[in-house]
Amino acid sequence: MHRNFQIKRVYETAFVDDGYRILVDRLWPRGLKKEDAMLDEWNKEIAPSTELRKWFDHQPEKFEEFSKRYREELMAHEDDLKRLKEIAGERMVSLLYAAKDSQNNNAAVLMDLLTGKTKKLAAHSSAHIYYESNQRQYKNLQHH
Repeated sequence: MHRNFQIKRVYETAFVDDGYRILVDRLWPRGLKKEDAMLDEWNKEIAPSTELRKWFDHQPEKFEEFSKRYREELMAHEDDLKRLKEIAGERMVSLLYAAKDSQNNNAAVLMDLLTGKTKKLAAHSSAHIYYESNQRQYKNLQHH
């Protein structure tokens, strides 16, 4: 099944072909009125935890570690991920974020996970092992 996902800054103009618009940030975007966001859903649960968000602080040099920790957090939300994949089987799903950085943000990590660019191979109580196809290597992510 083809996965129709895209990431988009929530401040950008909403279009019909955005499909299902879901905000994947824990905090509401500054200066944006709720009615102007044109959302189908705001899912705070699949956003990075407050602790992880504060630790990352949108610092590009922390993005690789942020990505690992965020993917680990997402494993607790497999039902939400499955539901988004089902929606994407029917129409485009736009993962919306507020960050200024269009590459180093939680929506990019979430999209990679949902589209299979980062595949979970196995799970253990203290670690998750992922296969990152773009780097062709295994990474053992220890729970922090």
